[in-house]
Amino acid sequence: VIHGHRAGWGLYSRSPDIGVSYVAWQKLWRLAGADHLHVNGLANKFTESDAVVREAALAVQTPFPGDGAPAFTAMPVISSGQTAWQVAPSRALLGNDDFIFCAGGGIMSHPGGPGAGVIALRQAAEAARQGIAVEDFARSHGELKAALEAFRKPSIVV
Repeated sequence: VIHGHRAGWGLYSRSPDIGVSYVAWQKLWRLAGADHLHVNGLANKFTESDAVVREAALAVQTPFPGDGAPAFTAMPVISSGQTAWQVAPSRALLGNDDFIFCAGGGIMSHPGGPGAGVIALRQAAEAARQGIAVEDFARSHGELKAALEAFRKPSIVV
C-alpha cells in the first residue's frame, strides 16, 4: 500500500505562480501508484474550504484513468483537526465508508484517554452508518458523549 501525503500541497495550491488544482495533483500521485491520499478534512485547521475538501475527496474516489483502460479508485484520507463531530458529515459527502479518518487530537485529547477516543470514533461511525444523529447516539454511549462535550461542534459548509 502506498500512501500519498500532502507534503508541499500548500505551495502547489496557493502559489499564484504554480496553482495546480488537487484534482490534477491527485492524478499524478495515483499514476505514481498511491493507494490513498490526504484530502484534508471538513472544518479543518488548514486553509481549504469544505467545498475544496469535498472536491478533493470525490476526485480521489473517481475511477482513473478510464477511457477503456482499467479504472481504479483510491481512498481519501480525511485529516486535519478531525473529531467525532466530523465522522458523519465526511461519510455523507462521499456517500460511502471507503475513506480513512485520521483524528490524532480527536483521539489523544479525549478526556477518557486514547482508548476512549478510539471507541468514541467507532461509535460516531456506527451512528452514521445507522443514520442516527451523533448527539442522539451519544445519549447511550459514554465515550462518544464525552468526546462531543470535549470538542467544539464545527461549522461545516459543503
